Amino acid sequence: MIEQSAPRSRPAGAPEPEPIRWFGTSWVERGTDYRLRRVVVPIGALVAAAAVAVVLRFGVGGVKISEAGGFVYGLLVAAIAVCSCLAALRMWKLLTEGRDNLTGWMAEDKSLGAVWAIGCVGALLAYFVRSLVEAPGEAVKRASYDQATASYERREAKRGKRKR
Repeated sequence: MIEQSAPRSRPAGAPEPEPIRWFGTSWVERGTDYRLRRVVVPIGALVAAAAVAVVLRFGVGGVKISEAGGFVYGLLVAAIAVCSCLAALRMWKLLTEGRDNLTGWMAEDKSLGAVWAIGCVGALLAYFVRSLVEAPGEAVKRASYDQATASYERREAKRGKRKR
């Protein structure tokens, strides 16, 4: 379970921050475990990418051992490379712009599920690189939270003027 940072006292009706996977709501005020998680999450993504790469290597090695031919082997390696690039692009856009802004082929979850599964090395590497900059998805959540907070403060300011 991810420990939540101690939230500021928020008045009733104030917007609540959405938690980020692996970070909870510690990203709002960069709470207690935020810095530790900023170190551990990229390392975890890199270790997971290496593990998946080893599994894919065994799969490609099996095809090579089967002596299916250089053409089939080349197609397999090219397919893994293309799937990894597509998954990395999708993950980067997902982390920088949010799921709502995914359009076209990037928004397809079911029909391109095999592409995302084969290309998970690329997705994990994109996650790793993005997590060096910020908590993955933090910019999207922060923009949404700041917009909701500003809207709430404007409404409260209008209510305060009406009560006078």
